[in-house]
Amino acid sequence: MAGQPSEGKVGALIAWALFILSIPSANVLVLIGLVVSYVTRGTATGVARQHIEAQIRLFWSVFWWTIAAWIGILISALASVVLIGIPFLLLFLLVWFLLSVWFTIKSVIGLLNLLNDKPI
Repeated sequence: MAGQPSEGKVGALIAWALFILSIPSANVLVLIGLVVSYVTRGTATGVARQHIEAQIRLFWSVFWWTIAAWIGILISALASVVLIGIPFLLLFLLVWFLLSVWFTIKSVIGLLNLLNDKPI
C-alpha cells in the first residue's frame, strides 16, 4: 500500500544507524548492524532489500580491506626496526583511517537515501 514502508525498512534503518555509530563504539555496533541486516534480509522487499544487500556488501568489503591494511601495518611495524618500514607503516595507517571514513560516509549516504526511499 502507498504510504507504508516496504518490508524490512525499519531493519535497514537500524542497521545504517548502527553502522554510523561504529566508530564511537569501537566497531561493536557494526557487528550488531550486520546481524540486523542478515536477520532482516529474508523478509525485506524493494528498496529496503537493496539497502540491506548493500549493507552486507559494504561490511564485508571493508572488513577484508581492513584485514589487508592490518597485515600491512604489522609487516611494516616489523620492518621499521631497520627503518625501511616506517613510510609503509604510515601509508597503511592512512589506508586504515580512510577505510573508516569511507565506511562512515557510505553509511550516512545509505541512510539518507533510505529515508528518501531511494535505492542505494
